[in-house]
Amino acid sequence: MFASLIVGALVLPSLFPRSMAAPADTLGNRALPSLLTMVPKASTCAGAPSPAECKTADEAAPFINQSFRTYAITSSGEAAAIISIMAFESGDFKYNINHFPGTAGQGTRNMQSPEYNLKYAQSIPELKDKLAAAGTDPKAVLALLTANGAYDFGSAAWFLKTQCSDTIRGGLKSGSLAGWQAYITQCVQTTVTPDRQAGWQKVAKALGLSGQ
Repeated sequence: MFASLIVGALVLPSLFPRSMAAPADTLGNRALPSLLTMVPKASTCAGAPSPAECKTADEAAPFINQSFRTYAITSSGEAAAIISIMAFESGDFKYNINHFPGTAGQGTRNMQSPEYNLKYAQSIPELKDKLAAAGTDPKAVLALLTANGAYDFGSAAWFLKTQCSDTIRGGLKSGSLAGWQAYITQCVQTTVTPDRQAGWQKVAKALGLSGQ
């Protein structure tokens, strides 16, 4: 998908072979800032309200990189949208189940609704048999997704690729504030708030975007 996030002093393998030039609209092979730079409150799970749900930035980064490969997310703008929405909705990776107000079946790191979690689970071949047993029970479906880090952290990339229009994705690829706002209001269908925007701008700037 693009160069991997630096975790501490380690750099996860690049998604482009060394001999290949990265497309102009990708992060290419350049080293990226630590995920902790983008989500600074994800340094530890000590004292987390729901310890079993919490992941640190170091733990999350490999799963996020994997989601970028799986769903062919190649631009800095799309990456910024994915990382920032997960950080915002999960309380800096502290939660993967909706506790406030506690909607049954809502969760994964971007806090998808039960409707989208079912669609997401149905798109994963490895879950076919387990999903047949779970049926459409929202809590059971969510449990299948949150039990696997790759699925848990893959939901935001899946949602962007499968549920957002080419126009929305094009806006994100531009790296503009307007493009991100359209993603939030028209695809995610929620409200742009100061806190949400500030979180996106932190990630966007870390990835070399202006945030404007």
